[in-house]
Amino acid sequence: MGGASRVRVDTRLRFDNLVVGAGNRLAVAAARAVAESPGAVYNPLFIYGGTGLGKTHLLSAIGHLSEALHPGLDVEYLSLLDFVEQLLAATSAGHLEAFTSRYERVGLLLIDDVQFLTGHREMQAELLKLFERMQRAGRQIVLTSDRPPAEIPDVDARLVSRLSGGLIADVTAPEFETRMAILRANCEERKLSFQDGVLEEMAAFSFASVRELQGALNRLVAHQAIGAESGRAASAPEPAGRSLGEFESFLSDVSKDVAHAVESWQSRLSAAVQHWRGEGYRTRVIERALSLAKEPDVDGLLKTFEAAVDHLRNLELTATSVDPALGGDAVFRDPERMAEAEDLVERALAGATPPEGPSPSFVRSAFEVGTSNQLAVHAADAVIAEPGTKYNPLVFYGPSGVGKTHLLNAIGNTLTGTGAAPKVVAYVHAQKFVDELIAAIQGGSVERWRIRYRNADALIIDDVQFVAGKERTQEELFLLFNSIVAAGKQIVMTSDRPPAEIPDLEARLRSRFEGGLVVPIQAPDRSLRERLFAKYLTEAGRNADDALLAVLAEQPVQSVREIIGVVNRLGLASDATGVPVDAALARAELGLATPFAGVHAVGSATRSSRSLMFDAEKLVWEWPDVSARIVEELR
Repeated sequence: MGGASRVRVDTRLRFDNLVVGAGNRLAVAAARAVAESPGAVYNPLFIYGGTGLGKTHLLSAIGHLSEALHPGLDVEYLSLLDFVEQLLAATSAGHLEAFTSRYERVGLLLIDDVQFLTGHREMQAELLKLFERMQRAGRQIVLTSDRPPAEIPDVDARLVSRLSGGLIADVTAPEFETRMAILRANCEERKLSFQDGVLEEMAAFSFASVRELQGALNRLVAHQAIGAESGRAASAPEPAGRSLGEFESFLSDVSKDVAHAVESWQSRLSAAVQHWRGEGYRTRVIERALSLAKEPDVDGLLKTFEAAVDHLRNLELTATSVDPALGGDAVFRDPERMAEAEDLVERALAGATPPEGPSPSFVRSAFEVGTSNQLAVHAADAVIAEPGTKYNPLVFYGPSGVGKTHLLNAIGNTLTGTGAAPKVVAYVHAQKFVDELIAAIQGGSVERWRIRYRNADALIIDDVQFVAGKERTQEELFLLFNSIVAAGKQIVMTSDRPPAEIPDLEARLRSRFEGGLVVPIQAPDRSLRERLFAKYLTEAGRNADDALLAVLAEQPVQSVREIIGVVNRLGLASDATGVPVDAALARAELGLATPFAGVHAVGSATRSSRSLMFDAEKLVWEWPDVSARIVEELR
């Protein structure tokens, strides 16, 4: 902006440290467009929203970026109350014309909190004339308010029309994922650390504003500090033998002497900083040289920096030729992140950007089929045979440990190798999907995150119930779902319950989940239990004879994990006692009664039948003759 600029924005509030979420995405895009081309788009830009949601941050970011991109642009930032005070002072001093002329020369006018227009009729008239003149001259105006123009009471209709004539964008409270991104960014900036889960718990609360969220983080930091060693830094002593006024005068004189002694090398570095900032590059290397007490190798430093910028430009061109979404990535604007930029390009060229695939340890041939899961297996095989055309999406639901994850990975592994060319199958647990989105929001790489999944040939999500209650995640999943299905690609998911019973799941997602095929996987039946016990006993190197399997198969276990647990328990008991794993050991270890036969066992069997873990329809009673049965019944 040069020497004529009067920007008073907070330079700490920039676009590169602004977390973008669903609640401010439109406002941020409009603000960046205005900063890049002031007066050419969205004039005026009117941003409104509740207090503490980042409106002032956006104004400061516009001013900061405009300073970097347009060094000659005259920018003015002030609150509406400041504007009113200046107007009143100019009017009382008879300098109204000079006041108006001053603002007419401003290239970018940023006014905060214009809701205070209420009741200032004279100021409204002056503001209306000023806006008309600035807009005719192609000068940019950006305003913020806690409400849209039409809802500001007691405002001239002509001014309301003028304020509404460009673009009105709102900012709303951040959703869970954006709150998490804000908290993580704050912790990284302040070098804070908390135990796992603490930030997630905090982000789960619906804070009305970013300020409330930051205040809560500050309170958390204060509580964490309780118990730490306390102490206050000693106050700096006043200079001995001098009054405060004399000391300030002394500092002023020193400052003047230093200012006169500024050497030409510092001027050259300062000019380089302004130039490269204007080009959009980070200049911390040059800025650190400015703080040196002695003159560095200025020519060498500037030549090296220019070469680094050229290399970054070439890297960005290479990256965008592979993936246009990589253009504009922050790593291509910072010479100190050269290694990251080179790594990003290498991964893009090598095609290493797709998401993770299914676990190769889960294969279709190893999945045991029974009446409790045969419908799900049939659906899985149909999807493998015709991905994207039959049962899309395919949703499996059931309790934990019944094989949902195994079948899900088996589908993915089979699809990966189906066809002439290998397919990209994206496999992700729903919680990881949420965490990836939060990281993408925090790093400003949401679009690249989306592309990774949209480019996959199939999308597989495990435990999709974990997206419930995550507003931004559900929005992104909705968009991704539509994109995948529209492209004729397959989606397979698992849940611990049917979609209709998942709480806090948006209706638009629920209807899409139910639009394909929803199949239950139940606890294993007796036949499947017997085969699973045989499989895991054999894998453990244990005996798996028919007598043992007959005993174990009667156990009403509810999941494959329980079966594995029983096998492990028997193996441990065998190793501890030296007794081989057989039916007798199984009965003893699992607390089962010894088998019985004949009429003499009836009484004891009846008394102990409640402790037997047998299915009722499988019990066989052997009686010597019918008369004995009748006698027994009549007792």
